Amino acid sequence: MRQRAVFSIENLPLWKARLLHWSAAQDPGIYLDSNGHQGNRLAEKGWECLAAGGTIRILECAAGNAFGQLKSLQSDTQDWLFGFLSYDLKNETERLKSQHFDGIGFPDLGFFQPEIVAGIRDGYLEIFFKKGDIKTIFDHFKTFDKNVLKNKFNIKGGSHILKPRVNRDDYLKIVQHIRDHIVEGDLYEMNLCQEFFAEKTGLDPVAVFERLNLIGLAPASAFLRWHERFLMSASPERFLQKRGDRLVSQPIKGTRRRGATLEEDAVIRTELASNEKDRAENVMIVDLVRNDLARNCLPGSIQVDELFGIHTFETVHQMISTVSGALNPGVHPVDALRDAFPMGSMTGAPKVMAMQLIEQYEQTRRGLYSGAVGYFDPEGNFDFNVVIRSILYNAATGYVSAQVGGAIVYDSEPEAEYEECLVKLSAMRSALH
Repeated sequence: MRQRAVFSIENLPLWKARLLHWSAAQDPGIYLDSNGHQGNRLAEKGWECLAAGGTIRILECAAGNAFGQLKSLQSDTQDWLFGFLSYDLKNETERLKSQHFDGIGFPDLGFFQPEIVAGIRDGYLEIFFKKGDIKTIFDHFKTFDKNVLKNKFNIKGGSHILKPRVNRDDYLKIVQHIRDHIVEGDLYEMNLCQEFFAEKTGLDPVAVFERLNLIGLAPASAFLRWHERFLMSASPERFLQKRGDRLVSQPIKGTRRRGATLEEDAVIRTELASNEKDRAENVMIVDLVRNDLARNCLPGSIQVDELFGIHTFETVHQMISTVSGALNPGVHPVDALRDAFPMGSMTGAPKVMAMQLIEQYEQTRRGLYSGAVGYFDPEGNFDFNVVIRSILYNAATGYVSAQVGGAIVYDSEPEAEYEECLVKLSAMRSALH
């Protein structure tokens, strides 16, 4: 039986930093940060942050029966589980394959049942633990040495300059090829991504995440350590949340850079809200999400709670829609997750054809990028982000990867799509310097 202890805390930034550094020294370890946005998420006020570490049980597997193994683990434990779903689990949900280069090497699926879960909400630190003395655990958080991770990996310097896997001219040609597919009726929309990378470098993953998180202050940020592999994510997007019998998805389509002044911001927001191309992209993905949720929700319960909402973050404005539905009683939480994966905002419509063309035209295996990171709680609720605006790092090889992309529709202008990729990349580049 897991025990729970609650502590009143002051200095929220200090305690969040303590939980981050503690989780980074665990293997595996995870830290999830909502950056104060949880009140905007169509649900009761949630966690400001969550951290987990120490391992009771761990699951790591390739696509094939990965969701089945996760379902068994969740059913057996009925406890906190933290982990990730790689984009390449598409090869399990559909008859697809992945053949491209992968410089990071995350497994297709990884989850662990932690010894300790710590989270902050409403000004209180809550600790959930299986064994040990709570005072010792609390004191450990208070006095944790933030240099543990740095000392373990002997973090060194190196070039952090990101190089494109695909040059600009080739990218523009690929966008035109996708537009041709749309004209021929193969699909309506496709999410095209490209990789920027560095090799044989040394990073301090925690410091990079702290910079990236400060730049973006995004509502679905995540730091993940899985052995020698790291994810540093400033994601603004929720893939899927379950609270009680309610499923909620919040796809993003439509991005603009922040303005230099409040007046310029207002003009940009108005332009984004009325842009027909962005609205067309967004509504197509909303329809796809509605269909995905309908597979496991009660008939007539699917609703669009917000369409074309314009949300402002530290570096960008985003067009976000919110779709929800009532989960059919008896449907296992993992089945609801599986049947909506991978998320429509990172694939396209129709989804399977889009994923086939993604494999044809992209040059890098997505891996954890455009997958999901999150958790299950003991009641079977869950919350998963979309892994975007993220830096991935393999400490054993020194390989750094940042992928960015956008939706291609018939009205897409190749040059504008490339510039949108650079807008999305800018925060990652800044965090690496």
